[in-house]
Amino acid sequence: MKPDQKNPSSGESLDTIYNGKVKLYQKKKGYRFSIDAVLLAEFAHKFSGKKMLDIGTGCGVVPLMVAYKNKSVNITGVEIQDSLYDLAQRNVKLNRLSKRIKIIQHDARHVDKIFEPGSFDIVTANPPYVKTNSGRINPDEEKAIARHEITMSLDELIKSAKYLLTPTGRFIMIYPAKRTVDILGHLRAANIEPKMIQMIHSKRDGEAKLIIVKASKRAKKGGLTVLPPLVIYKSNNIYTDEVGTILNGG
Repeated sequence: MKPDQKNPSSGESLDTIYNGKVKLYQKKKGYRFSIDAVLLAEFAHKFSGKKMLDIGTGCGVVPLMVAYKNKSVNITGVEIQDSLYDLAQRNVKLNRLSKRIKIIQHDARHVDKIFEPGSFDIVTANPPYVKTNSGRINPDEEKAIARHEITMSLDELIKSAKYLLTPTGRFIMIYPAKRTVDILGHLRAANIEPKMIQMIHSKRDGEAKLIIVKASKRAKKGGLTVLPPLVIYKSNNIYTDEVGTILNGG
């Protein structure tokens, strides 16, 4: 029996973002969204155009946040896992955004089966980042698929993004900083030119942990903008003012 729209099941939590303005169900055990998704949505909403697609949307957190920040964009989320697809659909209904957000269950490696080429102004992704046969795979299936390149490799992700984007469309993704060379090289090889990056640090004196990349299809090579780094925590593990403002919906 599925939980109703107003109450989570015993295995779920009801969480909020933007001071309670966005609500969503998550599994208590299994994959839960992290600060990565929040930062991706914050970056993406400024460039989201009229039609956006989120690859591997999970519980739908990125579409929900972008839709809250940008009232004119229509968003499609694609998710392969049954349980997360169900959560994403319920979260869209919970936030009364069914007219602007559509969730589709599909393997994002085969988007050509359900979409015409060039259907979206922007594509976002917070993809699996651990290479196949690299590192111990999490025993929890949801977490394993979200973190390891089990159902989609970086090459396959970029190939799908290229197919989905309009001729001048933009692809935005967040990824571990240690794989920066992989990202930039694969994007340029696919003729999706990196145009803007931002490094994300856990603390001000620590090395970069994440990178956000905005790349444009068929753009001229060169002219990369490197934004000032974003720091997540102060020395006492409290969010910095900048991240606190983002989390509050500012």
